[in-house]
Amino acid sequence: MNLSRQKKNILWLCLCIALLTFMVYGQVKDHPFIDFDDYEYITENPHVRSGLNTDNIVWAFTSYHSNNWHPLTWISHMVDVQIFGLNPAGHHLVNVLFHIINTLLLLFLMRRMTGALWPSAFVAAIFALHPLHVESVAWAAERKDVLSTCFWLLTTWMYIRYTETPDWKRYIPVILMFALGLMAKQMLVTLPFVLLLLDYWPLGRMAGKGGHKKDAGKSWPAAKRQQASISRLIVEKIPLFALAVLAGIIVFIVQQQSGVLYSLTPFPFQIRLENALVSYVGYIVKMLCPVSLAVFYPHPLHSLALWKVLGAAGLLIAVSAATIWKGRRYPYLITGWFWYLGTLVPVIGLVQVGVQAMADRYTYIPLIGLFIMIAWGGLDLASFLARQQEINPEKDQPAGAATSPRKQKKPTPVSALSRAELFVPGRIVFGLTVAVLLILSFLTWRQVGYWRDNITLYSHAARVVPGNYWASNNLGAALASRGQIDAAMTWFAESLNIMPYYPGANQNMAAALYKQGRYEEAVPLLAKALKLQPRNPDLHVTLGAVLLKMGRKAEAATHFREALILRPGDGNAYEGLQEASPASTFPTKTALPLMKDVN
Repeated sequence: MNLSRQKKNILWLCLCIALLTFMVYGQVKDHPFIDFDDYEYITENPHVRSGLNTDNIVWAFTSYHSNNWHPLTWISHMVDVQIFGLNPAGHHLVNVLFHIINTLLLLFLMRRMTGALWPSAFVAAIFALHPLHVESVAWAAERKDVLSTCFWLLTTWMYIRYTETPDWKRYIPVILMFALGLMAKQMLVTLPFVLLLLDYWPLGRMAGKGGHKKDAGKSWPAAKRQQASISRLIVEKIPLFALAVLAGIIVFIVQQQSGVLYSLTPFPFQIRLENALVSYVGYIVKMLCPVSLAVFYPHPLHSLALWKVLGAAGLLIAVSAATIWKGRRYPYLITGWFWYLGTLVPVIGLVQVGVQAMADRYTYIPLIGLFIMIAWGGLDLASFLARQQEINPEKDQPAGAATSPRKQKKPTPVSALSRAELFVPGRIVFGLTVAVLLILSFLTWRQVGYWRDNITLYSHAARVVPGNYWASNNLGAALASRGQIDAAMTWFAESLNIMPYYPGANQNMAAALYKQGRYEEAVPLLAKALKLQPRNPDLHVTLGAVLLKMGRKAEAATHFREALILRPGDGNAYEGLQEASPASTFPTKTALPLMKDVN
């Protein structure tokens, strides 16, 4: 294929993938913001809703609002407000634009690293259209996913440039892109590890390892790169590992101070490990059969069956062993499989943040590894079928003729097979690929539709995930926001019936009781929630407001002060403290919103 034809193929592929992705996700332009983080991130955040200015940029770098430190994400939301105001259509479409950019970057990266266009295009297309990625794109507050992944891919692009001509001047952009990515979301801490995997395959930089031995007849970019020992490649990435460690420390401190980092008391390490093993397999199942996806999957706590845990552990060990065993012949298996395992480590639940077991958004980067395995595995399968077609003894001989083993032709490299010999397996692979992408497009389009409003989103989650106390709680909160307090209390009660110690439902039920003037009933619910999350400032503010209505001003003041210690500058806590103080001359403005767990 000549160069001009290759460029035309790439151009058409990019255009088709981009248009199909927009057709699937374009419906988000009609979606409002949802009350799961969107309000806290955008509409009710005074720093974001006032747009881009010096004070807000300083705030972005110096605060840890919403249990995270991601200044670049905050700034991106400010830019959106500056351009679109609080019109949700613009915010949603920017997420879609980032997703399309990420898809095309992934295509260009895979092709540049491997020299193989069609497998690279498959990886990009399935990344663009897989339903597990809906949460990262259709949810405005998940801008951090698509933005940080853009910097992940740009960092990798800069790294590829560096490996072609190693020089410190080319290494600086690698560090810069990585640092910017970490300031969008700290999940990028695993990128240095992934770069080591890429050194193995497809870059072939590890001395005597990796490479692309099977396509010796093709132009191979790795041939231009100098090989080095593993230790030298690790030393080369020390600046990146240092940044990753620093980012990890920052996010750990922020989430600990925010009160969303659970201790070992409610989540012992044993159940964290069990859930992690089952979740690793669960994500693979959802990748292969992406139905019944929900915005939240409750943590099973101690309810996981032993056979599930042992089965998951056995499967992961078996696949890892097989991958290592076959890795010399099929090096993409090692890169793909350990990409998947490694990039999920920060969010697999060993460090428990929130009360979810797993989340679709966590797969945005990790699934690329599995897509690589599928794409290059499919290419090898097509090659195998072509060879089998070529050496089939019945193909060129009359019926009944015998074939001597000594005279049987040796397998021919796939690069040497004619177009006619490749036609049948190529047609099969192409047909399967188109069918898979069309099915995924439909499922993704349907999944995007569930994000059209709060009621639809939470009702769907409560329906497809049995025992989803979180969805019941949030559905109740959505109804309460429409003034349907009695209906909301039914769902809060359902949530507490499933999970009596869920802090969000206890707080929301207390808030509903507060609105009905039933203050005495609200106090024990909030006390129960505070036992689980003693460093949650919202719980302290809510309990303080209830105690204030009961006339217990001294106790209320204690909780307002604690909230201000945990979250300095909290307006509700400050105003509540002013009213609770005997010397106060301020009228009360203390609000009691229906809070939800937002992790």
